[in-house]
Amino acid sequence: MASKKNTQNNKSSSRKITEFKFNFNLKTIFIILFTSLFLFYVYSTFTRELSKAVPEVPITNVIKDIKDGKIKKIEISDNKVLVQYNSDKYAISYKETNGSFIQTLKDSGANIDNVNIVVKDTQGSSGFLNFISNIIPTLLMVAFFVFLFRQAKGAQDSVFSFGQARTKRYTKDMPKVSFNDIAGVDEAKKELEEVVDFLKHPEKFKKIGARTPKGVLLVGPAGCGKTLLAKAVAGEANVPFFSIAGSEFMEMLVGIGASRVRDLFATAKKNAPTIIFIDEVDAIGRARSVGAMPSHDEREQTLNQILVEMDGFAPTEQVVVIAATNRGDLLDPALLRPGRFDRRIVVDYPDVEGRKAIILIHAKNKPFSDDVNWDRVAKRTVGFSGADLENMLNEAAIYAARQAKDKINMDDIEEAATKVKLGPEKKRLQSDYDRKLTAYHEAGHAIVSHFQVHTDPVHRISIVSRGMALGYTLIPPAADKLHETKSHLLERLSVMMGGRAAEVTIFNEITTGAANDFDQATRVAKAMVMEYGMSSLGPINFGPTMDVTEWGKQYWEQNNISQEMLAKIDQEVKQILFVAYENAVAIIKEHHDEIDKVANELIKNENLDQDEFEKLIGPKPVASI
Repeated sequence: MASKKNTQNNKSSSRKITEFKFNFNLKTIFIILFTSLFLFYVYSTFTRELSKAVPEVPITNVIKDIKDGKIKKIEISDNKVLVQYNSDKYAISYKETNGSFIQTLKDSGANIDNVNIVVKDTQGSSGFLNFISNIIPTLLMVAFFVFLFRQAKGAQDSVFSFGQARTKRYTKDMPKVSFNDIAGVDEAKKELEEVVDFLKHPEKFKKIGARTPKGVLLVGPAGCGKTLLAKAVAGEANVPFFSIAGSEFMEMLVGIGASRVRDLFATAKKNAPTIIFIDEVDAIGRARSVGAMPSHDEREQTLNQILVEMDGFAPTEQVVVIAATNRGDLLDPALLRPGRFDRRIVVDYPDVEGRKAIILIHAKNKPFSDDVNWDRVAKRTVGFSGADLENMLNEAAIYAARQAKDKINMDDIEEAATKVKLGPEKKRLQSDYDRKLTAYHEAGHAIVSHFQVHTDPVHRISIVSRGMALGYTLIPPAADKLHETKSHLLERLSVMMGGRAAEVTIFNEITTGAANDFDQATRVAKAMVMEYGMSSLGPINFGPTMDVTEWGKQYWEQNNISQEMLAKIDQEVKQILFVAYENAVAIIKEHHDEIDKVANELIKNENLDQDEFEKLIGPKPVASI
């Protein structure tokens, strides 16, 4: 055993010596030479400054002082004479270069026996210093030029490496994501599971004459799980997976993007079956220019190369391209045709069941109290993406930890959901009058919404400032709606006008607090008139329309509308908004006592949830249909 240990020690020591020799490169030599030169410069400077501190006297004075017995010791170094007096003071003098100082003393009749004379031989040291002072600058200059040449060679190599695709290859050591870790996108999962099955068992599909899909395009809003789905495909397929962003193809050098595309697909074909994932493909896949002024030529070259590579696959090559984008409407039609991207999968916001499943996935490693109602949380988070839901639970955990809680409760989740959508609370100093105005303003929204049959229940009212708003009234949709009715939109407009209606009815005054309400209401009213055909002008679209050229190019074109029709549109929008405002005023006047109750409770407690609100004024009326 001892011999084995010694052998291992010898191997480790030899390895260290080898590593030391390997690390002793040009950079190390350059540092050593620079340090030596610096130390030599410091030594020379110190010696020069020290000599300047000693007073200089004529050589005749030195001979006279020797005769008078005032000098204890003399050191002769080349032509420099260092004199030490009996009082331990020093002086410096200089003799003739080729003359003998001792002979000069004898000729002058001085008694040299009473003085300790030391002669230093400086020929060896001065020769060495002269050698060092001459050779070091030469070596430094040589090392500097060698360093420059090596840097230039490295830069040249990096220029030629620009054409290589900077892909990240998925390995088994990376954290694995499976389809079980994804929820709320069941249709997309099913489509991608078929792609994984194609890659795992190609013979099953070849028997019946099916070919592997060449491309899958994931389209949808940000945060809905497109990149996560691609990671799940990599985890499930167990085949080489190459990931790259669309912007990584582009460089300042012309032709680099196309070269990287060629390199990426060549690498993928060598490792087939393979998956290529291009994130944010709209960075290079935007529609090519059709006008007189061409767009970025380098981007178009890159897109053309992708089109060629994807269309050039042979049926036996199992290379699947998965691309993700938030702007599918901007992509070139040639990129979207079958044979390139055979499947276009929409990854949209999850529905109520999808949100619940996503929440349960992200809630696995967090402790929750028994009062948490996941069904209510899923219904409360209409319009949340998967990323929003994950962030909401993380904010809830942070909020609970900040309050030193052991478990996350429903209040923590509610606060986190509000923070994700509206921002954190702001404790602004407000006067009593401002608080009262804000309370009646928000109570106006809530009362108008509560006493209309087509609106959704009020979820929460608050006069605590968040973001730019001094207060807020949350009225999330009670269910995921696929259609908007005219009745619902008109009542929504009345709810938006409820704040201003309460200010005028209660205080006989108007404030700037309704500016954002008017902005939203005007947008909805214009859409009703110009896009939805919900006015007396009839079912006509007055907004921008999408046109298609004869070669398949899509673009938006502004409709040419006459001045007379624009005036009618303005009149219709105004009429819709005024009717909504009058309806809100009528509801406020009819339910004056209820709005007082809600406003007073807000002034007292600042917040009201749905149960507390309905306990004050009763349950919400239900539509007769």
